[in-house]
Amino acid sequence: MIGKLKGVVDSYGEDFVILDVQGVGYVVHCSARTLQRLPPVGEATSLSIETFVREDMIRLYGFRSDAEREWFRLLQTVQGVGAKVALGVLSVLEPPALATAIATGDKGAIARAPGVGPRLAARVTAELKDKAPAFSPIDPALVALSGAVEEGTAPQPVSDAISALVNLGYQQAQASAAVAAALKGAGEGAEAKTLIRLGLRELAR
Repeated sequence: MIGKLKGVVDSYGEDFVILDVQGVGYVVHCSARTLQRLPPVGEATSLSIETFVREDMIRLYGFRSDAEREWFRLLQTVQGVGAKVALGVLSVLEPPALATAIATGDKGAIARAPGVGPRLAARVTAELKDKAPAFSPIDPALVALSGAVEEGTAPQPVSDAISALVNLGYQQAQASAAVAAALKGAGEGAEAKTLIRLGLRELAR
């Protein structure tokens, strides 16, 4: 079982890199985000590896960090998510952003990944919501706020502020995080316009 490879980049393919390790070329499949961050051909790098062994093939998947590899494994515990879809999710969301999207129920962010429709995105957020905070330092207040918004129990000014920020082009997770931070400073009784102003200030940081 291969857990890590350290070598020289030999060449790139559409969804893989060939890593030369002491004269042996390993084909390692990676997310688009990982491939973009690897060095040019001829330079050294290292990758955390997940090895898939089947009757008809052995396939290696590479990651820039152990956290990315853990998310690759975790995503595949959801029915309908295989290695290809898991890599697709990791191509559009880095581990911290993925953890936040799942913890806050931001199905739209996950549905941006190739091969992920609204139904599968909803399944990912539902099944992994309790596990996401363990993989990233997410503010519990943000999780609680997002849950209240989704269930329709959040105060109206909070819902209005998040909706306004989303309408301005921010992602649901970004808007929720900004309003959660704004609430800490403004207090529970703050008006929507105050939360929007403070939320925009948070987003501008």
